[in-house]
Amino acid sequence: MIDTLILQKVSKKTIRNVMLFAIMLVMVSPTVILAAEKGQQHDAIVVGAGIAGLSASWELAQKGFDVAVIEMQPLYGGTATMSEGALCIVGTPEQAKAGIIDSPQIAFKDFMTYGSDQGGPGPDVEWVRYYTNKSRHEIYDWLTGLGVTFEKSAVLMPGNSVPRWHKVIGKGRGLVEPIHRACKQSSRVTFFYGHKALSLIRGKSGRISGIRAQRLKDNVSIDYLAPVVILATGGFQGNMKMVQKYWPERQPFPERILKGAGINATGSGHEMAQAVGARLFNMQYQWNYATGLQSPSDITGSRGLNAFSQQSIWVNKAGSRFVNESQDTRMTFPELIKQPGGTYWAIFDSAARNSFFISGWSRESIEEGLFNNQQNSRFVKSAPTIAELAVAAGLPPQILTETVNHWNAMVTAGSDTDFGRIGCCRTPWSNPNRIERAPFYAVQFYPLARKSMGGVSIDRSCRVLDDSGKHIPGLYAAGELTGLAGVNGKASLEGTFLGTSIMTGRVAGRAAAAELSGQTKP
Repeated sequence: MIDTLILQKVSKKTIRNVMLFAIMLVMVSPTVILAAEKGQQHDAIVVGAGIAGLSASWELAQKGFDVAVIEMQPLYGGTATMSEGALCIVGTPEQAKAGIIDSPQIAFKDFMTYGSDQGGPGPDVEWVRYYTNKSRHEIYDWLTGLGVTFEKSAVLMPGNSVPRWHKVIGKGRGLVEPIHRACKQSSRVTFFYGHKALSLIRGKSGRISGIRAQRLKDNVSIDYLAPVVILATGGFQGNMKMVQKYWPERQPFPERILKGAGINATGSGHEMAQAVGARLFNMQYQWNYATGLQSPSDITGSRGLNAFSQQSIWVNKAGSRFVNESQDTRMTFPELIKQPGGTYWAIFDSAARNSFFISGWSRESIEEGLFNNQQNSRFVKSAPTIAELAVAAGLPPQILTETVNHWNAMVTAGSDTDFGRIGCCRTPWSNPNRIERAPFYAVQFYPLARKSMGGVSIDRSCRVLDDSGKHIPGLYAAGELTGLAGVNGKASLEGTFLGTSIMTGRVAGRAAAAELSGQTKP
């Protein structure tokens, strides 16, 4: 690295020549490492500034330890910032005020039932027990103490016997910013943005002693050294090669699948951990959605958003419904990938436009970025009649008209004789309206690679385990990298991804702090 004092003593021409040379090297080989800096020593290193990494960093800072947070992106937050900021929590004041009777015992049964299936392991019993017993204290009380505010009522989501999905005011940003602010205020946490972790450093004793990172602006290699390292790098659903490698055998791989995870969710943490002997588990447990909307801001067409209208019906290329739209992704995703082209159109009217949902987006953003954006005309269609809408979307006009008319008749009769949607559950999906108010809309959807429920194996202190079940000294992991500690098993209760990321982040931070303090038992 060229020191700023030295720069003041050399000519501008020399500086320009050095910079041009550096740019030429990067253009020839983007991964070339131009130089290496002397290693930086810290008490602890956290890789990833998402919600799990921030939670771990906060815990370490509270115990007085110096923390270096290595983050590839120029900003903190990761996938959490693009979420609804909703958490699955048991026994909150919001539930009590609404007269909702909930308990760890009721929640434990819901978790174990929903995440289990015939064949293969289900949820991790001990982590489920910890989550259901401690979510009020570890998540709700902690967050509100940091300044996070929740909406007044909890929402009932699939798999839950009572409403326990708590939405944060301000969505993902409203959830993440107070945690980040608390980390910054501690003065013990230093963020190194634009730094890509390349590999773990292992000492002669076999203990992890740091990470090697690459500063992306100039490709300089830097070793960050510490007695403990916490990996919080997220999942792998942004890496299509890994998604396909670990795809469930019983499902065909979709013709087209959009990346719905964060930009950093590339499986880099999995690869680093594996390189030092970490065990991976349940990698085939992927929680992918049938509600993938091509991202309007992505020019590559590869990234997607989780979006839907609860008042819509879904039709395939033939113009026919093919599924009960109110079911969760366990049912809708397999049906979607059976359809011609692996795609469908959501059909709804102007009355339903105001309730169209995109995860993490405000109402204003949806209107401006989707419906009023001419660049989206390929996958967002509008017309004054259903027949004209069909033509715009490339669907058979007569069949789509018949499908909508048949749907309206079933809504009036109060019974979905085709797929059993109407009145099937306690959600707006099962209490639909007729599609009759012009203009009419058709929005095209694809499969969406969203979350991973398998990952790096950890123990109850979030220490990373090897294939023999022994912990790798000095190495911890948290968040989606760990498959959310197996809390979900084969199916995710909504809100447990953010919730478990916070919980495992805090557990990892406390355990690492205990080890640094000389305690023999994290």
